[in-house]
Amino acid sequence: MTELPNYDANCELCIANKITPWLYEDEECWVAECMICDTPMIVWRPHGLPEKDTEDRLMAKLGEVATKHYNGDGWWPDPHRRNIPDHWHCHARPKGGFFGR
Repeated sequence: MTELPNYDANCELCIANKITPWLYEDEECWVAECMICDTPMIVWRPHGLPEKDTEDRLMAKLGEVATKHYNGDGWWPDPHRRNIPDHWHCHARPKGGFFGR
């Protein structure tokens, strides 16, 4: 893959190793099962934080993937970036839960 603008060679999300199952990817983002909490996590490819219109588009994509992943049983977005605060990503937590399915 071509190196993106705002790429940080020390950032695990920029490096994007396929360690867990990937559920979706395109030029703008990818969604994979988080290796810490086993929930779908969308990651914006550039390192940093997006403008609101980009974030809205990413959240819509997360909605599509998470709804399918949880078989329509519901989910909620958890945008708190605990371990990597300077690279935008968001977890899709299962309805009524936090970790796993």
